[in-house]
Amino acid sequence: MRKLEALIAELCPNGIKTTALKNVAIIKRGERVVKRDLLATGRHPVYQNCLTPMGYYNISNFPANTPFIIVGGAAGEIGYSDVDFWAADDCVCLSGNKNILNRYVFHFLLSRKKYIKSNVRKASIPRLSRAVIENLSIPIPPLEIQREIVRILDSFTLLTAELTAELIARKKQYEFYRDKLLTSNQNIKKVKLGAVCTFVRGPFGGALKKEIFQSNGYAVYEQQHAIYRNLDFRYYIDKNKFSELKRFAVNSGDMIVSCSGTIGKTFVIPKNAPEGVINQALLKLTPNNDLNVFYLQYFFENSISKVLNGVARGGAIKNVPSVSELKSIEIPLPPLDVQKKLVNVLDNFEAICTDLNIGLPAEIEARQKQYEYYRDLLLTFAETGNTILTDRQTDRVKRN
Repeated sequence: MRKLEALIAELCPNGIKTTALKNVAIIKRGERVVKRDLLATGRHPVYQNCLTPMGYYNISNFPANTPFIIVGGAAGEIGYSDVDFWAADDCVCLSGNKNILNRYVFHFLLSRKKYIKSNVRKASIPRLSRAVIENLSIPIPPLEIQREIVRILDSFTLLTAELTAELIARKKQYEFYRDKLLTSNQNIKKVKLGAVCTFVRGPFGGALKKEIFQSNGYAVYEQQHAIYRNLDFRYYIDKNKFSELKRFAVNSGDMIVSCSGTIGKTFVIPKNAPEGVINQALLKLTPNNDLNVFYLQYFFENSISKVLNGVARGGAIKNVPSVSELKSIEIPLPPLDVQKKLVNVLDNFEAICTDLNIGLPAEIEARQKQYEYYRDLLLTFAETGNTILTDRQTDRVKRN
């Protein structure tokens, strides 16, 4: 940071000019490519309406080290290719002139991503106008300063990439051991789900019409509760309706399963959950005393949900018409204390891989925030007229 401070003082004592991006970069839209001509693997990735390549092509239309913006579909997403690639027509590429580095443009675009996203036109297919990109105001410091800014920011992105690769490896390791732990041992008996669980499908036939909902009372559990595993409610019913639908009431330790649209997501009802009933998009399972509900949940999330998706019927929104197939599924049933130990092992491993408060996820989150902080600081200095003096160890910013 001190090197950058010295460069700014030496090369830009009177500040730095800004200009529209179109004045310093060639902004060119990609070319349509026919999907049947694409390859499953190859040298040149093809980017169309998202940052994941839609395939590979035998030729390229843009060189390596080119930043690009998606303008249709995942409009506003910003990418950078370090290999020659093919940009399709929902992809706009930028090449800086002799006064600006492509990598500097890339970091600048990331710093303006929120503004770019706010200008995406919402429609059946979201669109971003080329004019939004062309008229972005970008500071143009001397190339030596640009190189130092890029060096600093790339050091953060490299560290984040290394941590992310490590996390991916950990997740694969977790999946391996999870599957191994949940695989039946020939010495462990198997039981049918119908023998160890009570199944209740949510009420059909208009039992829960919006006309009867109110702002408080007994909660209505919906599919979103299984998907997001939360206790945020939109609808409630009164005491009389709750008594009428008592069969569909949830209790602590029940597991609800989504059965419409997004199928197979689960949520175990906690002790602090409000009284309420499930709607028609949910299935309720109540395990008996021989089955740990969280042990059951791991089976649902990793294998049984596939059965639900397999029997789902319908068009755009699929539904599970019957649970008979589920009742006949067999799962290994070790003693209850073994089930609990398995759950503890898997919970701990999953937390290490996903919890943003501990382990690698926390470190990645911290590094990403650190990158964003320095990126915004470095790329706004020209507009504010302030120079930057930062202690990287403490993240304290000092102003001259």
